Amino acid sequence: MISDNQTNKIYFSELLKTDLRFTETCNQITGTLDLFGVKYEFLQKTKDIWARDYMPIQVSMDKFVEYRYDPDYLQGTKKQTKEEGREIKTYPDIVCDALSLKTIKTDIILDGGNVVKSQNYIILTDKIFTENKHWYDKTSLVKQLEALFEVEHAVLIPWPKVEEYGHTDGMLRFIDDETVLINEIEKTPTLEKRLKDHGLKWEYLHFDVKKPDEEINWGYINFLQTKDIILLPKFNIEEDEQAFEKMKIYYPEYARKNRIVQVKMSDIIKHGGALNCISWTIKHQYE
Repeated sequence: MISDNQTNKIYFSELLKTDLRFTETCNQITGTLDLFGVKYEFLQKTKDIWARDYMPIQVSMDKFVEYRYDPDYLQGTKKQTKEEGREIKTYPDIVCDALSLKTIKTDIILDGGNVVKSQNYIILTDKIFTENKHWYDKTSLVKQLEALFEVEHAVLIPWPKVEEYGHTDGMLRFIDDETVLINEIEKTPTLEKRLKDHGLKWEYLHFDVKKPDEEINWGYINFLQTKDIILLPKFNIEEDEQAFEKMKIYYPEYARKNRIVQVKMSDIIKHGGALNCISWTIKHQYE
């Protein structure tokens, strides 16, 4: 499995650039990437900005797994308005065809925001059991995930209902191949046991502020990571500075090169996501 810290190219939905709600944020992101020489492009034929959810997952240089993108929040089970969330479905086939990208298809219902990965692990919420209960039992689903994504461990963690979409990328991220950084609000004995059972270690992202903004501060964990840079959300709240300092501790190889950069995300977070949600990162073979 190709991990985030091995990727070298970023894609965003074209809508991030053309939708006036996000123009300022898009300009800030692309300006930062240009400054550091990070390669990026925009995806055509998308209907929303949440590229991570619908784009295929890269396993190796020439293996991209396209899952069945049919999550509950696009089936009318969530009451949303256009201003509130993810109401329009993008079809991965159409986007991948525009890229001339060949994929391997699976019938597993999944969305990319629910896959946090290192080279030998993928971590998902157990929401995936509910989504696939008519086709897979739990044991066979886990085995299929491990085979499909070529990892030793598919780790299923509890889906906290406060995480509306059931996505792990709003809960935790890998620090290294065997250590994860977890939002402190997700701390439960069950979560720790699931991680420990698979040989994983963890750290908690803790904020020492008088009034933590838990409506927003979960979003720091939804940073964008490639091998060259970490873009860290900034929300103009008290936790911003602490999040930046803690990221420098947990990701020192980026900090030493001044490659952790804060990006204002207030216009995005109110729609239910942040930097990892709006990006799709791959390892590209440059000639």
